[in-house]
Amino acid sequence: MSDAQAPDADIDEIQKILPHRYPFLMVDRVTQIIPGQSAVGIKNVSINEPHFQGHFPSKPIMPGVLIVEAMGQTGGVLVGRSVDLADDDLLVYFMGMDKCKFRRMVVPGDVLELHVKVKRGGSKKVKIWKFEGVAKVGDEIAAEAEFTAMMDINPE
Repeated sequence: MSDAQAPDADIDEIQKILPHRYPFLMVDRVTQIIPGQSAVGIKNVSINEPHFQGHFPSKPIMPGVLIVEAMGQTGGVLVGRSVDLADDDLLVYFMGMDKCKFRRMVVPGDVLELHVKVKRGGSKKVKIWKFEGVAKVGDEIAAEAEFTAMMDINPE
């Protein structure tokens, strides 16, 4: 596989690859894309997100499961870019999450960087992909996890 970095994926391209929409689209941009290998998702955390109404009203904290979901969506964009599946009704389903650790609270105003690397997968023929992810705010690790996902093209 080439180590050549591909152009960033902006929100328009992300929405061509992923089926997610507000309020469940958890990634705003994907940068540093090396198809079949790695990518970095960017999530601008805003107080206007609906989960902050209840988690927690007096101290808004982004739920850890949504941080892992954002890592998964970054992985979905990486899959879509790696196998050229924009506009192909790609669905990527979580199959498993392992070694999840939460190290720092993520709060409104933070810029969450979602560093995702492919551990297994990398082609259109492979439907099961395994990733490792690290979510950071600045130089601080907020969360980390390994996750497995299944790619489904043109689901009915």
